[in-house]
Amino acid sequence: MNKEFKDSIPTDSEVILGILNNSESVLKRLYVAYFPMVLQLIINNNGTPDDAKDIYQEAIIILYNKIKAGDFELSSKLKTFIYSVCRRLWLKRLSQMSRYGGDIRDFHDHFQVDEDVDKQNDLDVQFSKMESALQLLGEPCKTIMEDFYIHNLSMQDICDRFGYTNADNAKTQKYKCLQRLKKLFFQQK
Repeated sequence: MNKEFKDSIPTDSEVILGILNNSESVLKRLYVAYFPMVLQLIINNNGTPDDAKDIYQEAIIILYNKIKAGDFELSSKLKTFIYSVCRRLWLKRLSQMSRYGGDIRDFHDHFQVDEDVDKQNDLDVQFSKMESALQLLGEPCKTIMEDFYIHNLSMQDICDRFGYTNADNAKTQKYKCLQRLKKLFFQQK
């Protein structure tokens, strides 16, 4: 694993596709990506690094189970969703331990923390639409998207696999596939 891949933060679509396709590398990158944010939240609110690890693990399991169940829809950034889940889990834990003083200091005030369960259900609908759009995408687009975003193949590898004349042609095809995926996503009701 090269350093650039190891240190990169996966995109939201990479995480969702990675979980759907059982990609260990995407899960590992996800674990590393947002933990510092959660650690800061927990430490600023009467927690320890071990508490932060536990809460983060629980949040990733919740995300994983929702995606795998097919009832997850993302309408905010994944970072915001994870922060929101961790915040709720930590508030619950503080309440159970009677350490909750009635207020929690957020690490980032600009995060929109969604406390409304109905809104979360709306997020789940968006994910179902994305999953459907991926299924409708067809070949070779679906495989190109998976090869690039999940399996982290280079454009040259994709070029060789599909017989494109050069990597730029493969890149153009990937762009067209991405546009088609967006169109399929937004056409759904």
